[in-house]
Formats: sequence, C-alpha cells, structure tokens
Amino acid sequence: MTSALCSKPSAPHTLSDDVADLSHSNTMALACMADSVVTLTDEVQLDEFIAYYEQDTQHRKPLFVLSGGSNVLLPAKLNAIVLRPQMRGIQVTAQTDSHVDIEVMAGENWHDLVVHTVAQGWYGLENLALIPGLTGAAPIQNIGAYGVQLEDCLQSVRAYHLPSQTWHDLTTVDCDFGYRDSMFKRQPNTWLISRVGFRLHTDATKVLASYGDVQTVAQSYATQQGRTKPMPADVMHAIIEIRQQKLPDPKQLPNCGSFFQNPIVPQDQFATLQSSYPAIVGYPMPDAMTKVAAGWLIEQAGLKGGGIEPIFTHQQQALVLTNHAPYIATKQDVAAAQKYIIDTVYKKFAIQLSREPVWVNADGSIGYDEHVV
Repeated sequence: MTSALCSKPSAPHTLSDDVADLSHSNTMALACMADSVVTLTDEVQLDEFIAYYEQDTQHRKPLFVLSGGSNVLLPAKLNAIVLRPQMRGIQVTAQTDSHVDIEVMAGENWHDLVVHTVAQGWYGLENLALIPGLTGAAPIQNIGAYGVQLEDCLQSVRAYHLPSQTWHDLTTVDCDFGYRDSMFKRQPNTWLISRVGFRLHTDATKVLASYGDVQTVAQSYATQQGRTKPMPADVMHAIIEIRQQKLPDPKQLPNCGSFFQNPIVPQDQFATLQSSYPAIVGYPMPDAMTKVAAGWLIEQAGLKGGGIEPIFTHQQQALVLTNHAPYIATKQDVAAAQKYIIDTVYKKFAIQLSREPVWVNADGSIGYDEHVV
C-alpha cells in the first residue's frame, strides 16, 4: 500500500512528442520549435500534469503558458514545456431582466464569443469584436477597443498559480487592471487562466458608438434594417467592417495586431511637438499627460510600409508589423525591424515607442528589454 501511494504518476496523455512545431501556433508565424507541448482540455488535467511534473525532477524543464499565440513573439527554439489551455464551454450562471452572468472557458475563440453573446441578446462585448486570440488570454492584456476595455464587463477569473500550485478565484479588483495591463501581465508566466466570468446587459438601446467611424458605419447598418438608432449588433458589424478594412487578417498576412503601444507623454512635451507638427494626434489623459497616436508617429517618420526585410509595417495601419516570410522569419528578424522603427521615431520626435507583444526568451521567461536580440 505504501509503495502505491508513493508511486510516480504516469505522464498525462496530452504530453506531445519530444519536439513540437509552434510556427503555426502564433499569429506572427515566426519559426519556433518547443521541447514539448501539453494540451489541457479541462482543469483536472492540469492538476494531474503538475503532479507528474513535480515528481519528474530528473528531466524537469521550465513551463510556458501559450494561449492563442496572438500577442507573443516566440524564439526559434523554446527550451520549455508549453502548456496550452484549450478548455471549451460557455455557461449561464445567473440571469435577471437586466443582465446575464456567463462563465467562459479559456479555450473559446474570443471573436466567436462576441458574436455568440450578441446573437443571444447579451451585450457589452460588441466593441471588442474581431480581436484575435482566445478568451483565456483576454484578461492578461485587458484587451480594449473603441472605448471599451475587458474589465468593463469582467466579473471573475479562475486561474492556477504555477509557483504555489494552487487554484484561485479572482475578482476584478484582484486582477488590478490598467490600460492594456493587468496583474497577470506584470507577473508573466505565473498564472494559467482556465475560465473567465462576465456580466453582460440585455438593454439593446444601450450602445457605445461614438468612437471614430463607428457611429457612421453603425448608423448605416441600422438604417438598412429600418431602425432609426444603432443597436449592439449594428455596432459589432460596424467594428468588424472597420477592422477588416484597417487591419490585415493574420491568416493571410501574419501579424500580432498592434505592435507598438500609444506612448503617454507630459502635456508640455506634447504642446512643444504640436507647435512643430500641428496635425499630431493626441488624447488627454489624467495627471497632465497626453496619449499620442503611435501610428501617426510611425507614418510621419516615413515608415508606413517600411521596416527591415522580411518584417514591415502594414500599408493601411502603421502600428501593425507584418511577416512576409511566414514560418521562416524568426524573432531576431522582428527585433531588427523593431529597433529600426523605434530609433527612427525617437530621432524625429524624441518619443520612445514601446512594444506591445510579449517577448519570449529561449527558456520561456519573458524579456523586457525593448532591443533585446
């Protein structure tokens, strides 16, 4: 009996072969080979894998959590065990006349979730349509678009803390969200999110369509349906149309979405720039700061469509870096183009751009040096 209690658990059947090709598992289509991959389809499998992992001290390698691969820059060789949360399912947990609470598993495609909720008459996520990736990765970046951030509708996150090997049910306060930021992002490769809870409203007259071209396009959809005012579905379709016009489809031209964050500078610095460049695009922020449109800076630096082969900014959206050598180009190619763009923009405007995608080192750790090669 004692020997049975102390016996080593068998390896989970989800553990891949010794080497796994992740070139098709990141939307930037960077060449990447990993030591092994563990695909998780339920939370119990993670507990089982960790039990096996803890006892296999002889061959233990670092762990790296990879979701949909839409916001990461992977190394050519990843010397780690890759954990891929692929749990599926959407469940209603509570409902009233004014709202509905749902719990969504981490492996659900984000855009498909948005379309599903709008079709059900559950609103709040429509402005976040067509953002690539899986639901489990959404809280990490606190994804946002067209005046809405994920935290506006999020209620809870269930996540596994890898260092302590414990499950946690986290509130919005626990997640400590900021602009494109969260506790998960500041503690990279520490948490594995398995499910996310949302509270969505049921008022079809409540929309946010005042951002950019959304109002005009949404109104056009409403008029086509014989309505005087846009509904959430109109806003969703408008945003899908706008994003498709401005952003390349990663399946056709590999990219990882907006590559550079909009820099935030002091108002006096912005005013000085405005005197020299009256058309500069900026948005007031708290604490006497201004958020500057990074795309405008890149374009005015003469880099729209520019870069270093095979990585170039997109012709329609300078914020997006595209890979013209899919499954061949490496992270080093991205690093070269990134440095060239950052240096050129800084030389012209004295503003330092920051990368948005997560930079993954060969051992699965996260790199913070903007110019790391």
